[in-house]
Amino acid sequence: MGFCIWVCLFSFSLISSVNSQNEGRVTTISGSVWIDGNSAIGRTDSDFICATLDWWPPEKCDYGTCSWGHASLLNLLLDIPLGIGYEYGDGIWILGLGMEGSMPLSSLVGSNWCKVTILLDLNNNIFLNAVKAFSPLKIRLGGSLQDKVIYETEDHRQPCIPFSKNTSALFGFTEGCLPLSRWDELTNFFDKSGALIIFGLNALNGRSIRSDGSAVGTWDSTNAKSFMRYTVGKGYKIYGWELATSHSPGGFFDANWFKEFVDKTTKSLDVITHHIYNLGPGVDEHLVDRILDPSYLDGEADTFRRLQATLKSSPTSATAWVGEAGGAYNSGHNLVTNAFVFSFWYLDQLGMSAAYDTKTYCRQSLIGGNYGLLNTTTFVPNPDYYSALLWQQLMGRNVLSTSFSGTKKIRAYAHCAKNSQGITLLLINLDNATTVQTEVTFNGIWKVRNYKHKHHSHKTKIIRLPPRGSKMSRMERMEYHLTANGGNLHSQIMLLNGNILSVNSTGHIPLLEPVSVNSSEPITIAPFSIVFAQIPDVVLPACS
Repeated sequence: MGFCIWVCLFSFSLISSVNSQNEGRVTTISGSVWIDGNSAIGRTDSDFICATLDWWPPEKCDYGTCSWGHASLLNLLLDIPLGIGYEYGDGIWILGLGMEGSMPLSSLVGSNWCKVTILLDLNNNIFLNAVKAFSPLKIRLGGSLQDKVIYETEDHRQPCIPFSKNTSALFGFTEGCLPLSRWDELTNFFDKSGALIIFGLNALNGRSIRSDGSAVGTWDSTNAKSFMRYTVGKGYKIYGWELATSHSPGGFFDANWFKEFVDKTTKSLDVITHHIYNLGPGVDEHLVDRILDPSYLDGEADTFRRLQATLKSSPTSATAWVGEAGGAYNSGHNLVTNAFVFSFWYLDQLGMSAAYDTKTYCRQSLIGGNYGLLNTTTFVPNPDYYSALLWQQLMGRNVLSTSFSGTKKIRAYAHCAKNSQGITLLLINLDNATTVQTEVTFNGIWKVRNYKHKHHSHKTKIIRLPPRGSKMSRMERMEYHLTANGGNLHSQIMLLNGNILSVNSTGHIPLLEPVSVNSSEPITIAPFSIVFAQIPDVVLPACS
């Protein structure tokens, strides 16, 4: 525990030191984004952004840190001795007879113990507004413990009790039960928020686990069928049902296994998913180094490339999703995977996966662990929440082939713009001391909206936006510059065009307002910053 804290503080000091050393000696270079506007190389779902809600209870701990708080989908009952301190969420609670607080207390057990109900607060305004802002947000309900959940339905006659810690059990917990009353509460929240729900079913029910971790026996689907009948009968809307196959390679991509699987399920499969935790364990002290290393980031492209090739060569009509991606496994790392620096990894992942025709990307997690889009205790958005929201609002479905010349430290992606003509660029600067001024170039046929002048070409040519002073230079683009508060990459406060993003007193998510820039000017990408640039007037064949 002490070592982990030391590493965290050391990393903070290192980044802060590097930033301060480079103040006043930032260099500026030129670069160029090249976009092939003739045809799209991929097409995402319109609701590409997805996040997960998990089953992990508060007792889920990694490397001595328990970071899941009250994020579990289940109501959790804990027997707590009266009159002692109990650490939970945002403070230390001293429990006594008749005491009420943010942890509702239910029936008293004997004279020395009370039963505490801990639950994800579905009435929190920030939580509701954060989900509503995406209009819609896909939410996957699942995770490791989904296979150990029993549903309180007509076929389940035993008492419905939550998970309890058992170090000798699979994943370290006993079976847990989802009460139908809790499912009613959850679906009511999803309906109010407009979320699209993917529910992970209990694929290990009725099966046994060998000592080597493999599952044997046949899945008992009785409980799942009863739960699905209840859900449909109540009129609850479910976007998709997920069933994790127990012979899969832990959710991670394995080319041989995936090929065999899709070849055998050509008519019964709509989506195949895989997990991404390519940065290593959350305790690793080199996470930031990997996030800022373009060569390391490029390594994940091979997974997307091979999965795309597997699906193309198979008769299946199934599409590819990233079903769970937290970057660093075992709950991430505080002040890294929930801080500004992680938006470099996250947005690069979104851009890269979309370029390989991934339809949906589910972030682990919406809330919970050290990689939540929302703070586990307060529900206040972490930086990646705003990164995801900007993507949802600006990046359209059609993905354009994009490359960057000038430095390897710039990551560049482009899509047709969402809900408008034109394109949206995503530019990520991984360099701490270099400002890059970027021009945008296209090839192929293109035109400028609302102007008589058009350029047509039947050969590949490089076309640059008009120079300043020309008639067409009156065009403007909208830019969204994201930076860390105080230049600290470990900050959990994000700035948009120099202004702090924060929820107001009523829990409303701030509007993400751009700055308007003349399109003849280069796009300026400051050190350690991220820029979305929407260019509405350039119309490409790929976006028609």
